[in-house]
Amino acid sequence: MTPELQSRETRRLCLLAPVIPVIVIKDPARAEGLARALVAGGLPVLEVTLRSDAALDAIRAMAGVEGGQVGAGTVLTPDDAKRAKEAGAKFAVSPGLTDRLIDACQEIELPLLPGAVTASEIMRAADAGYDMLKFFPAEAVGGAPALKSLAGPLPRVSFCPTGGVTPQNAPDYLALPNVVCVGGSWIATDADTGAGNWSAIQERASIAASLSRS
Repeated sequence: MTPELQSRETRRLCLLAPVIPVIVIKDPARAEGLARALVAGGLPVLEVTLRSDAALDAIRAMAGVEGGQVGAGTVLTPDDAKRAKEAGAKFAVSPGLTDRLIDACQEIELPLLPGAVTASEIMRAADAGYDMLKFFPAEAVGGAPALKSLAGPLPRVSFCPTGGVTPQNAPDYLALPNVVCVGGSWIATDADTGAGNWSAIQERASIAASLSRS
């Protein structure tokens, strides 16, 4: 799967809903219920970050939820990508982009949403064939105004900003022509996930799913 085909697939996924929940899960027994609540709320694309020992088991559990599209976040190495795909991930998200990661995702046919924030990083990703990118850490590097500035010289590249995105500033990002969706951790909080409070999570998901975009 070439980078161009990977970007076509990640763009398709990003278009399914205005928000992708960014999930750090500590108890894989909660994964299936969490996925069902998010999908029922209108957010089918789920990013489970590889920041906990439970992440791969959570991906396995979520992969079987009807209507869900689960991927792995914080994919840094070829081994991360391989283990994520074996667990059932349908896409990978990385904070950056390396040649080794490009080669690995191409070899195992795993769509990659790579991260870039500077003009040079974005241009390099575009040269490699990626025109759908993650913008991370969004708020720390200038937020929506920074992305708006990049739209002029780099109009053919689209973004999913994550990092500091909240219900309050998400509309600012989604109003930009070069933003397809945003990634946010506010929907599936640790407290509600740990307590199995699926109704609260589904309600937040429903509100997020109703956000408008340009």
